[in-house]
Amino acid sequence: MTEKMVGVIGGSGLYEMEGLEEVQTVSLTTPFGSPSDSIVKGRLEGTKIAFLPRHGKGHRIQPSSLNFRANIYAMKMLGVHWIIGVSAVGSMKENIHPGDMVIPNQFIDRTVGRPNTFFSDGVVCHISFADPVCPTLSQILGKAGEEVGATVHKEGTYICIEGPQFSTRAESKLYRSWGVDIIGMTNLPEARLAREAEICYATIAFATDYDCWHEEAEDVSIGEVLRILAQSARTAKSAIRTAVKHLPEKRDCICATALKQALITSKKLIPEKTKKDLELIIGKYL
Repeated sequence: MTEKMVGVIGGSGLYEMEGLEEVQTVSLTTPFGSPSDSIVKGRLEGTKIAFLPRHGKGHRIQPSSLNFRANIYAMKMLGVHWIIGVSAVGSMKENIHPGDMVIPNQFIDRTVGRPNTFFSDGVVCHISFADPVCPTLSQILGKAGEEVGATVHKEGTYICIEGPQFSTRAESKLYRSWGVDIIGMTNLPEARLAREAEICYATIAFATDYDCWHEEAEDVSIGEVLRILAQSARTAKSAIRTAVKHLPEKRDCICATALKQALITSKKLIPEKTKKDLELIIGKYL
């Protein structure tokens, strides 16, 4: 049986993972270009880890410019079966306070123009995305958050906006009327691509502010956001350290076979270059 390997994609405030053993740094190039930065491999609590800073070291890449396809494909190249995405978000609910941890189980996509699929250039694939995160991984992350003392909301709807600007007040109030729980800029198309790559994906999201809908709270301040980010990064690292010890050796969730009935194009008609580029993802089905 292949040894389990966990990918961690660190968002705002989480640019490195301390405590890794057997550390290696690898630079990869994928058929979709280069990922955000070099990937740091190692072991955490005995589990193989691949860590990638989503925005690059020093936070150089804005949300709309992220090469999401290269980031996820690079994880696939390394043999990652589980991805924990760590994100900073705004709270859209009174009861989700700055500093709270949310494990979203649904997404609403308000991004525009981001490549959101591996499947083009002669191959069509329609994956199921009704339940967009791995239920097994989400449950483990929620329990890990509680174990390390975080205030955890074990489900919620994450609305992903294009950015890099925060919302207008009118937009913020509109999104609240839709019943969303948190707002961010990076979890889509990340989650979509992870599902296409048959990688289990779930998010640890930390609320840093109340966006701008809250009449009593101050409008989004980058200074306050950075203060809470530093605190949240420490909590995220502790939760990840706890979570990796509880991941099962074998996956029996929907993520592991997401493509089984999803490839529509006749195998005979898929261009050879596309087959080569997507070998890691669709090879076993051809």
